[in-house]
Parts: sequence; C-alpha cells; structure tokens
Amino acid sequence: MKYLYLYLLFLTLLSCAQEEVTQPPVDARPYYTKAFEYLDAGKTDSAFLTFDKAKNLFIEAKDSLNTANCLINMAITQREQGDYFGAQETSLQARDYLDELNPDHRIYISTNYNNLATTSDNLKDFDQAISFYDLAIKFSDDSLNTLIYQNNKAISYQYLERYDEAIDLYNEILNQTIDNSREYARVLSNLARAKWLKDPGYQAVPDFLTALKIREREKDLWGQNASFSHLADYYEKEKTDSAFFYASKMYTTAQKIRSAPDQIQALEKKITVGPSDSIKNYFLSYSTLKDSVQVARAAAKNQFALIRYEVEKNKSDNLLLQKDNAEKANRLTQQRAITGGVSLVLFVAIFGGSFYYKKRKQRLELEAQNQIKASKLETSKKVHDVVANGLYRVMKEIEYKQVIDREYTLDKLEEMYNRSRDISYESEEQPKIEQPYHERLTELIKSFATENRRVLIAGNDAELWHAADQEGKDNIRHVLQELMVNMDKHSQADHVVVRFEKTGHQLHIYYSDDGIGIKKDTVHGNGLTNTVSRIEKLGGKINFDDETVKGLKVEITIPFL
Repeated sequence: MKYLYLYLLFLTLLSCAQEEVTQPPVDARPYYTKAFEYLDAGKTDSAFLTFDKAKNLFIEAKDSLNTANCLINMAITQREQGDYFGAQETSLQARDYLDELNPDHRIYISTNYNNLATTSDNLKDFDQAISFYDLAIKFSDDSLNTLIYQNNKAISYQYLERYDEAIDLYNEILNQTIDNSREYARVLSNLARAKWLKDPGYQAVPDFLTALKIREREKDLWGQNASFSHLADYYEKEKTDSAFFYASKMYTTAQKIRSAPDQIQALEKKITVGPSDSIKNYFLSYSTLKDSVQVARAAAKNQFALIRYEVEKNKSDNLLLQKDNAEKANRLTQQRAITGGVSLVLFVAIFGGSFYYKKRKQRLELEAQNQIKASKLETSKKVHDVVANGLYRVMKEIEYKQVIDREYTLDKLEEMYNRSRDISYESEEQPKIEQPYHERLTELIKSFATENRRVLIAGNDAELWHAADQEGKDNIRHVLQELMVNMDKHSQADHVVVRFEKTGHQLHIYYSDDGIGIKKDTVHGNGLTNTVSRIEKLGGKINFDDETVKGLKVEITIPFL
C-alpha cells in the first residue's frame, strides 16, 4: 500500500499548488510530511499520531480536502495494523469532509470507499464490501485504480460463491490489462481460480503457471505469493506432494514480504498436506505465529484508541499556544478598555448569584421540611390505624366481657407491639451508598451499545463533576438519556461518540453519531423539546448541527454552578 500513500501525497501537494485559497497553515505541512516518513520507517503509531496533529491544523485552517486526506491515511494505517472497526470509524469521519460534487475530491472519495470495502472484506462482510467497491469505482477517474477495485469486487463475489458474476467481471477486465503485466497476471490467476471453484474438473494449472511466470519475470513477490497459494489449493486433494511444494514456496515468499497472515495460511496448508513426521513442528510454528498476530492486532486497536483519546484531551499543543500568545497581545488594548464594564458585570453576577443561592437554599429547606412533615403524617396515620385502633378494640373487649381470657388478651397486645415496632423501623433512615456519578453516567451511555453499535466515551472523569451540584447532574443525566434513546429509536447509527470537556467554568458535551441525522427545519418531538428546556434551565445552550452530510452532531455548553 506504500504507493497509495505516495499517490495521495502527490495529489495533495498538487491541489495545494493549484488552489491558493485553500493553503493550510504553514505549521501543518511539516507534520504531514513527517507522517509519511514515519510510515516508510514502519513506525505506524508515530505516523498515526502525526497525521492526527496535521488533521487538527487543517481543520483550523478550514482546509477540508487535506483534513479528509489525513483521515484517509489514518484509516488505511489502522486497517493494515488490524484495527478494522477503528478504520471504519475514521473512514466515515473522512467522508464528512469530502464533496462528491467537487471534481478535485473524487480521487480521495474513491480511495476512501476502497479502504471501507477492503476493511469490510477483512471483517467477512462481503455484501457490504461489494457496495463500497461500487462506490469506489463510481468516483474513480484512474483506469488502473478502477481495474484494481473491479478485481477486488470479483474476489468478494468468490467468497459469496457467486462464481458466475465473478467470472463475468474477470473476463470484462482481463483484456484491459494486457499492457500491464502485473495486473494481467493478477486477473488471469484469479479468473482461473474462480473457474476451478465453480467446476472442480476445470484444468486451471496452465493459467496459474502462466501468471506465475509473469510475476517471476516482474519480480512481483506479492503476486508470486498469491500464485503459490492458488496452486497449493488446487493440488491439495489430488497431488499432496505438489500441494506441499507450493505451500512451502508460499511460506518462504511470505517471510520475504513479511506478511504474517500469509505465513499463517501457508503453515495451515503444510499441516494439511505435509509429511506426518513434520506436522508437529509446523503446528508449533503456526500456533506461535497466530498468537503473536492476535496480540499485535489487539495492541493496535488499543494503541490507536489511546492515541486518539490523548490527542482529544491535549489539543493545546505548543503551536496553538504560540498562536494564543500572539492573539493575547493583540487583545490587550481591548481588554483594558472593557475592564470597568467587566467589573460591573462581575459585581452584578456575584450579587445575583448570592441572591439566587439563598433563595434556592430556602426552597430546598422548605421542600425538606415538607417531606419530613409528610413522613411524620404518614407515620402518625399508621400509628393511629394500627396501634390506637387496636388498643381501642382491646379496651372494649375488656370493658364488656365478663370473663377475660388472659392469654388471648396478651396475644392481642403482643401483636400490636410487634406492628408498632415495625412502624418504627420503617421510619428509620437507612444509610445509602451511592454509586459515583461518573460511573452511573458511563453505565447509562454504554447500556445503548449493541453487537452492531459501538459507543465511545471520552473525558468522563470523576474530577469533572466535583463542581456540579446534584440538580445540574440530574438534568445532564436526563439530557444524555434522551439523546441516547432518540439515537436508539431513530438514527440507525453504528458508531456513537460522547466526549466531555471542561473549559474554564463551562462544561462542554460533544455528541456525534453516523446515523441518518436530523433534517433541517425538523420539528422536535416532546423528548428533544424537553432536552432543550433542561439545558436552558441550567443556563446553557444546545446546538444541533444539521449541515453535516451524514449523522448527527450535538454540542452542549453548560456553566458550572
């Protein structure tokens, strides 16, 4: 995939030279170039982080094309390292910054859809992969890339056992690759394999060997690796010695190109057709390699998630600080002019806040007293109904009965004693052990995650909520619950992100999903109307972004009380 990165870099530099109006900030270019250097050196985590830094600077410069380009390269990096769900999420973000009507964006749109298709192939979702390949082909203006996408689409047909469609597509593109030896060999070998899979009696070896000779002449190791795999599969049932020979060649080639998945596949073939006295050694190598690949993929998923989280949490890097210092110098004169006005506003705010606090405290005390009175009234009612009425019945029985049954009377009195004791226990307050608020909030949001929906949370730390009062926290919890319920009912989203951030004395909550979104000028239902009312009650603001191409973005700003 290295040539694809270089191709994107060339296109980006060309577009920047042609469109001076979209020149990014000077500081973004070194990060962008450095990211490719990290890729060439095999430092994928550093490349991912540097692409992300460049992306943020491009966003600041309102350069949507280069923002999308950074996200596409980040998504390709995630896919190649085995973080398939993360790659899908990043590619979907890139789609929001691309304009399908802009001819300059078509190559990036095509590349992004191809990455989504390849990721879907890796996740065994071949129907979805075919849909993405169709979109990649639709926006492709490069004939070579189009042939690659069509070939990949045909492979997805093979996995679905739709061999006729695969064969038709291979035949359609075979003649178009005559002038390109590598692509011709690729299509020829895949076509022969599709015919053999459809008809096990088909003699596919001549085409396999023709493709292999071309690849050996072109020194195409990746292509040779594929040919050895096809030949090993073909001979597996009839000529196990030939199958073992080609499986061994595949294993050696996979080691040269450093493809661990292909090494695992070759070892599986050698275990199946190899000599019985060597199977144990092959299996040990297979188990060790497969375990290391699984560990590496798991580490990649965690690695990229942590990098994104840290970047979101530490946006103010040194370059942004320098810019802030320059802006502060320009604002110094204005700040001196409005100091008096700010002082007056602060005085009014403090006075009003104190007045509000006292009124609120009085209201809470009154509510508490009313609750105590209500509790006492309820207890009194129970005492009256249970104890007083019971004693009254016993008194009447003693008064009017000429012969008093001592045991019966004692039983009645003991019964009233036990019931009065139960009433006293009910009135005692039991100590409550409350779950920390940030944990309750996490459980609420995470409860909407499903097997097909990922829900990510960032910034929900315990320290964030120390300055918030109980009423504010309750309202925030209701607001988030309403957003998540609305998402679950209507959005059809696969990815949901909720991020919390404190700036000064304000709390920011950023919600986004990749669902169907809310159409512009849509009238909100009771749930979202209540959500807006709750935020306004807290003195905050809520903004629904209805300009996003796909999905919903909501920004909530609330002052801490």
